[in-house]
Formats: sequence, C-alpha cells, structure tokens
Amino acid sequence: MEHIRNFCIIAHIDHGKSTLADRLLETTQTVSQRDMQAQTLDDMDLERERGITIKSHAIQMEYVSKGQKYRFNLIDTPGHVDFSYEVSRSLAACEGALLLVDATQGIQAQTISNLYLAIENDLEIIPVINKVDMEGAMIEEVKDQIVDLIGCDSDSILEASGKTGIGVPQILEAIVERIPAPKGDVNAPLQALIFDSVFNPFRGVIAYFRIFNGTIKKGDKIKFFNTGNEYEADEVGILRYKPEPKKEMLAGDVGYVITGVKISKEIKVGDTITLVNKPCKESIKGFEDVKPMVFAGIYPMDSDDYEDLRDSLEKLQLNDASLVFEPETSLALGFGFRCGFLGLLHLEIIQERLEREFDMTVITTVPNVTYYAYTTDGEVHTVNNPSDLPDTGRLIKVEEPYIKAQIITKPEYLGSIMKLCIDKRGTLTNQVYLTTTRIEVHFELPLAEIVFDFYDILKSISKGYASFDYQLDDYRPSDLVKLDIKLNGDNVDAFSSLIHRDKAYNFGKKMCEKLKDLLPRQQFMIAIQAAIGAKIIARETISAMRKDVTAKCYGGDITRKRKLLEKQKKGKKKMRQIGTIEVPQNAFLAVLKLND
Repeated sequence: MEHIRNFCIIAHIDHGKSTLADRLLETTQTVSQRDMQAQTLDDMDLERERGITIKSHAIQMEYVSKGQKYRFNLIDTPGHVDFSYEVSRSLAACEGALLLVDATQGIQAQTISNLYLAIENDLEIIPVINKVDMEGAMIEEVKDQIVDLIGCDSDSILEASGKTGIGVPQILEAIVERIPAPKGDVNAPLQALIFDSVFNPFRGVIAYFRIFNGTIKKGDKIKFFNTGNEYEADEVGILRYKPEPKKEMLAGDVGYVITGVKISKEIKVGDTITLVNKPCKESIKGFEDVKPMVFAGIYPMDSDDYEDLRDSLEKLQLNDASLVFEPETSLALGFGFRCGFLGLLHLEIIQERLEREFDMTVITTVPNVTYYAYTTDGEVHTVNNPSDLPDTGRLIKVEEPYIKAQIITKPEYLGSIMKLCIDKRGTLTNQVYLTTTRIEVHFELPLAEIVFDFYDILKSISKGYASFDYQLDDYRPSDLVKLDIKLNGDNVDAFSSLIHRDKAYNFGKKMCEKLKDLLPRQQFMIAIQAAIGAKIIARETISAMRKDVTAKCYGGDITRKRKLLEKQKKGKKKMRQIGTIEVPQNAFLAVLKLND
C-alpha cells in the first residue's frame, strides 16, 4: 500500500487539467503513442467539441522513482461550476490533489471553490502553475496569489506546461514525496466507496470503487451497504486505458466491479461495497446527496416514446448521479418528466446527450427553481412547477432561494458587472482587491435570476475575464406571481413561469412578441395573451390567413361575390370556436433563449 498514490487534479474551467493529464499519461507511458490524442480522458464527443470535462475519469499509471515502482490512480475532474458534484465524489476517493492555476489568468472563482472542497476532505495540496510557456504568463504574480490563498512556501509551487511537458517530471516526483500513501487494513472487513458508475449494454452496470479496508476477489459474494442488495463479483480489475481484470484487489486500490446488474437503480453512487460473509459495521461517509438547483420538464416529441425516455434517463443517471427526475404530466405536452439539474449548462448537456446517445428528440420547458409557498391553512407547499402554486386567495407568502455569489474580475469591468447584478435583484455584500488588477465582489442574488442567462451575459460583458461561483444561502420572502400564457383563451402550462412582479410585464410582453413570430398563421385569428390570474398584462394578435374564395368569380353581379364572402365569414367564426393551435418545438426552445 505504501507504493500507491491516489490523487486528482482540480482547477477552474479551461486551466488545462485534461492537457496536463495527457502529459502525465504520456510520461508514464500508460497510453501508447498510437492511442494518444488531445484530451485522452475526455472520451465523449460533446466534451471534445466544447473543450470541457463533463465526467470525472479514473486511470491507473505506473511510475518508477529511485528504483521503486509506484502505482498512481489519477481521477480527472470537471472545472465548470455546474459539475462541482463530480469533483466532490473524486475528492472522496483521493489522498491528494494537484491544484492547477493558469499562469495567464491567475486564481479564479472555481479554483477557490474546489480548493475549499479539497481542504474539507483533508487532502494534501500540491500547487502547480500551468501554461508557463505562454507569452502572457504572470508567474511571479500568480505565485503571490497562491501563497496568499493557501499560505504555502513559494518554493513549493511547481511550474509546468501541459502543452509542452515542461515540469511534468517534477510533478510526478512531488506526487511520490508529498501525497501520503492510502491508509487501511487489508485484514479488516471490506469497505469500498462507489465513486462512479457507467452502463455497458453487454455487461450491465460497471461500478468504479476505491477500497478503504479489506480485499475483494473475483467470485466474492458482495453486498451494497445502503440498498442491501447482494451479488456475485463476476469481474474485478483496475482502470488502465482499457479496463484490466485482476484476481484480487487490496485496500488502497481504485478499480471496477461487474456484477451483471442490469437495473440502474440497484447501484447508487456513494454507496459502500462490503462482503456478505464478513460485512463492515458502517458505511463510508463520502459525499453528501446532490441538491438540484434548476428544474425543467423534459417531454418526448412523440408521446409513444415515454417509456424509452424513462430508460434513457435512468441510464444517464448512472453516468451522472446528479441528475434527478420524477414523472409529471402537462396539458400541452402530455406525459414527461420533471428533472432536477445543477445548472443551465447541465440541462443543456443532458438534452444533448439524450439526443446523441439515445436518439431521443425532447422538448424542454422553461427552467425554474424550488419555492416554498405558505398558505392560510398553516401548510408549507414545495413548488417545483408553476402549476403547483396554490391559489392566490390562500397564499400568505412565497419564499425563493437566495445564493451567495463570488465574482472575480478585472477592475475595468466592475461597473457593468455591478449593473448586471443589481438588475438581477442582487445586493452587494463585500468587495475586495486581491491585487491591483483583480477584484473580488460578493453578491446575494435570487437563484431564479441566475438560472437563465446570467453566466452567458457575465462572460460577454467581461470579455471572458470574470469567473463566477455560488453557494446556496437561504430562502427569503419575495413578491412572486404566476405568469400564464394563453392562446385563444387557453392556458399553455409549458409556458407558465413564476416571476417577480416587477419583471412580469416585460417578460410577458417579450413572450407574446416571440410567440407571434414563431406560431404559424391559421385561417382564424389567434390571440396570444400574458396573464397574472384574471388580469391580462400583454397581448399580441396573429391575424387570419385569407383564402381567396372569390377567385372563381369573374364578371357577373357583385351579390355572387358577397354571398361567397358571407359564407366564408360564417365558416371562420365556426373554425375559431373549434380551431386548435399547434405549437412548433422551436417555440419551446426559443422561450429558453428569450434574452438573445
């Protein structure tokens, strides 16, 4: 065990984690030159296209230091704030972390957030400045920032370049010297933490684990501590570039187990694996349950695909334990699911993965957050969907979630960022100059205001130089109203939203204008209205298409034409009474991008 090192790489998005991981794999010759490619561990097409890590990936490397062979288990982590849950799981399985900071950008919000997560898990931190070969590298300045942040000695900060491989041998030596070997008792009852799982159509669910105590052999009868399910370990092994089966795995090892389970619900990420004949006394306290921040309805385009969508979501949940969903119905869209996400990027990624990996075309409703509604009968209702809001006559108050936001930026963008946060109903709580060119501002903001497009606007007004991180704070009373969209007097529940009263008029007006552009014209007039309760606050009208019924009349008496027009008028009146309006899919998608 003393020759094993378990570590992960933590950093802000785009600071070069995956590229540095490539160099580590290359230097230790874990991946052959033929298999080597940029971002080797990012095996999803979506990750490569967007240049972001979505899933944490584990891989084992072998490294020889001073004649002694060491086994390194590297767990790569995502950098985006929406995937911080993945980071927390990786940290639970490690003893140390490489804290990566971009030499051209310095410490950013997610760097600090991930660092605190690592310190909470009592990990040994190795600070590394990446991209030192770039022209704009501010090595000394960034070193000072790291010293201020973690109070380390500036000589202990390593300099590296993931692109050219500068400093990689020093990083490998530092992992051996600074990161402690895993502790554990090989003879104790088996205790292994499941930190990830994937679904294989041929082998079923493959669980990735880290053994804290005991041993596991092929053919052992194992038990999942929290669910109580018992299985046989068909195959155990280590995670190299391709999985490598082993006869036995010992305490301190990171690997995988295949039990032939086909039902995704039976294996829970965060559960503890133990042996049936020699069970452990308690489960491992790993990471907390995920708390979804944003809720949206996902519906199949064709209602016959409902069961297929359920299967697809269950398989995705295996790969992404932070996705939660439950069935719901909508008058406009039929049967679907109410899904909980960690943020808007997470929602976008899930939608894209459903389309690519499972060939499911889905409709997503307007995202919203969880509210608490207090009614006159003394009850507290949890509102995840605008249609769950009790009648206004029974309502005492509605509370919405607030977050503590931390934004790090350059001073020249401070004015526009302040304006953005204040427009989003934010209050400034603190402002600190980290250096002469970097400023940190703290805001308290309603979560509902940031789920839409806050991050995108922040990036564009700061030309990409602002970094953003947030934690849930508390729930506070707010003047919220339910905004309904009516088409010819009928509510379309998929367009309903809970919104602050001050913003309801502008939002309703925008919705009506957008729908006027997107809905196809019919042979009858369509009234698009935004309403709060019985009060209409905005309206747009799509005029009827006129069919030329008099085209066949040429010459002759005017009364012939008038007779045909009167007949058409009666038909239109009847049509208006029974006419139904078909809403195209792009109308639902356009509502999500209302501010574009």
